[in-house]
Amino acid sequence: MSKYPLKNIRNFSIIAHIDHGKSTIADRLLELTHTVEKREMQEQVLDDMDLERERGITIKAHPVTMVYEDSNGEIYQINLIDTPGHVDFTYEVSRSLSACEGALLVIDACQGVQAQTLANVHLALDRNLEIVPVINKIDLPNADIEEVRRQIEDVIGIDASDAVCCSAKSGIGISEILDRIIREVPCPKEPEDDKLRALVFDSHYDVYRGVMVYVRIISGEIRKGTAIKMMATDKGFEILEVGKFLPKETAVVALYPGDVGYFIANIKNTSDIKIGDTITTQRNSAPEPLPGFKIISPVVFAGIYPIDSSDFETLRDALEKLRLNDSALHLEQDSSMALGFGFRCGFLGLLHLEIVFERLQREFDLDIISTAPSVIYKFTLHDGSTLEVDNPTLYPDPTMISKVEEPWVKCHIIVPSEFLGSMMALGMDKRGLCEKTETLDSRRLMLTYRIPMNEIITDFNDKLKSTTKGYGSFDYEFDSYEKSDIVKLEIRINDEPVDAFSCLVHRSKSESKGRALCEKLAEVIPMQMFKVPIQAAIGGKIVARETIKAMSKNVTAKCYGGDISRKRKLWEKQKKGKKRMKEIGKVNIPQSAFMDVLKTGD
Repeated sequence: MSKYPLKNIRNFSIIAHIDHGKSTIADRLLELTHTVEKREMQEQVLDDMDLERERGITIKAHPVTMVYEDSNGEIYQINLIDTPGHVDFTYEVSRSLSACEGALLVIDACQGVQAQTLANVHLALDRNLEIVPVINKIDLPNADIEEVRRQIEDVIGIDASDAVCCSAKSGIGISEILDRIIREVPCPKEPEDDKLRALVFDSHYDVYRGVMVYVRIISGEIRKGTAIKMMATDKGFEILEVGKFLPKETAVVALYPGDVGYFIANIKNTSDIKIGDTITTQRNSAPEPLPGFKIISPVVFAGIYPIDSSDFETLRDALEKLRLNDSALHLEQDSSMALGFGFRCGFLGLLHLEIVFERLQREFDLDIISTAPSVIYKFTLHDGSTLEVDNPTLYPDPTMISKVEEPWVKCHIIVPSEFLGSMMALGMDKRGLCEKTETLDSRRLMLTYRIPMNEIITDFNDKLKSTTKGYGSFDYEFDSYEKSDIVKLEIRINDEPVDAFSCLVHRSKSESKGRALCEKLAEVIPMQMFKVPIQAAIGGKIVARETIKAMSKNVTAKCYGGDISRKRKLWEKQKKGKKRMKEIGKVNIPQSAFMDVLKTGD
């Protein structure tokens, strides 16, 4: 049996908006339980990626096991599964919550309830988790504890009269948080039988040891030498090592019901692991898998290409390894006339795209380029068939299209009340429909919008932050597909279409988008010996145009004095040469031009 009886095990998660002090509370809990000694302590212990430290956000779920002795001398094993706070990592949160019985809801005493906190609390409530409200940063001069209590009760609907008031920075109230976890978070349920059932909630690739799989044991036990079976892929493996996160990976004899830990088996293929899968033994298997959680499908698509075509295989391996601990990353091979071979990748949002892109550059030392992000449009053709298109090159013949539908999202935006006017203007600019406006308190409003997803994934977050001076927050969820006037904006350089710059846009935005693209291209494409027209076209109609001037040579420089007809003769000859060159000349667009345009996101 386990070293700890089930009644002495607690599994919990921390739910919070970005920068509400989630990682700092985790640090203090690790200190108080002596899981990490004072001399080894550093800020954001569980955020081990450079990117997480730089941005001050959690990207990956980090489990850690703590041992705590309460005032009665009872020893508890407390498993914390740290979760990200950003809307783009909702799938990480949902996976982590599936492995827990309770959650700490951390709210900043100055900022109050934020949009993403709201979204993650609903995920926890859907899974019937016990929620312990915590009000953090109470020692700041502008903290308003009573107002935050009221918000938790009114906006989230949880009783906050006995919410724990703490300051993670100075260590106030941390022991009370631990006591409340032990008192209020339920212990794991008693297993119905001794058959092995373990939920896979994460995994990552270790260069030296291969695939490391993170599991929560529901029933049975797992130890070195156990022959296991993945229920989703029906693949069998033998366990080489099992361990717990203390907080570093530490090998143990076995994992028992209620434990959170990892195992290493001789798993060579990253595709053999499915997040949310159930692991059981090859003999005496569990009859059916645990109720997992749905894999969330990607909503934003972008092409990722290596700058040097010889890096293609390295890029493929890197993406496969990233997909192992990022199950929402969708991959398919792609090729482009301009950029060569690469991958069409699906992401959950713009931050997700940005993080994957940066991890590829840093962790795998790759020189890569990403195309502008796009969403999936549904095309219904006259013959009744439907097409799902996320890439402008797959745009069907316009004469065959019966209707086009684009995805819309429901957006909850929390802003200070003085920014209501500018927020409404931003909503109109993004083709949004305001459904309702609610007053959260004397200073803040919650707006519910329906906005086309295409408008959200470009620069909506940046504009929201600049419009509200950084105080606005939002989260979104998919709503439905609706009929829309989506057209293909084609970019032609010297009358030749260039696929890499083409995009799918709403007709009302096509002219401004076309003009911006043409202006940018006119800046980055070098001068040729002849005039080069750059045009943005929708079907046969040109909506924007720029011209790159020709390099000019002064052919009359050798004429000093004399009749004008002699100069005119030379100019005519030059004009004929330019005309002939334009007919047979080809514009070579340098790689840097593609990069400059794609980096601007225009």
